Amino acid sequence: MTDLPLPARYQRPSALSFLGYALGIFLFFWALNGAGFSLEKVLSSPPRFADFAARAFPPNLEPKVLERLGWKMVETLQIAFAGAAIGVILSLPVALLAARGLVVGRITSTVTRTALSFIRAVPDIAWALVFVVAVGLGPFAGVLAIMIDTIGFCGRFFADDMEAVEKGPAEALTATGARKLDIAACATLPASAPAFVSTSLFALEKAVRSSTILGLVGAGGIGIELKVGFDLFDYPTAMTVILMIAVVVILIEALSTWARKKIIGEQR
Repeated sequence: MTDLPLPARYQRPSALSFLGYALGIFLFFWALNGAGFSLEKVLSSPPRFADFAARAFPPNLEPKVLERLGWKMVETLQIAFAGAAIGVILSLPVALLAARGLVVGRITSTVTRTALSFIRAVPDIAWALVFVVAVGLGPFAGVLAIMIDTIGFCGRFFADDMEAVEKGPAEALTATGARKLDIAACATLPASAPAFVSTSLFALEKAVRSSTILGLVGAGGIGIELKVGFDLFDYPTAMTVILMIAVVVILIEALSTWARKKIIGEQR
């Protein structure tokens, strides 16, 4: 019979750890209070949700409605694919500037990383509002919002992927007198390619999910149909939109997972 190791005995936390736990618990209840959490509202919500479900089902499956929503969903996918593709392409040079010790100096990489952090800090729907003001209502504003959001997402991860590659080939090229840009092109980028593919596919999934709500602020796509459905209390049509979004997002994620396995062999 194999002797199994005894589980580690629980140790009394130090005074500093105890203060950390107490602070964490305080922050949790402080956040609940600031967020207006109400147990009474939670308990009273099921009848209201049941009323919404009763008014929303069955979904509106009229041919004219499905055709209109179908074209809006196609527009949503166009926004997602176009914005993600442009964003991924532009992320490569940005990542070269953000990667520490690869092509540029520390100051340039720090400034680039700070800019990428700013881009990620601003929600995609806020970028959509900015571009609606800049270029007007319509799907082009949505494409620009997805593009800038993808640059913030992929630029950071591409840079991290390049920093994490095996240094041996790059050091060998350095010993031959190769320039930094040549080293990046011949050693770093090829070694990072599988990680780039994985990150790009994740960015596409993210873009599809984001593009479904950009219509709420006038940036094109099916989001406007969802807003109109709720504004007019047309819950069956709103439920149709919700189900269409769910089906499309799930299909895109499944296709992305399949493509990732086919291209790089396993999920990142």
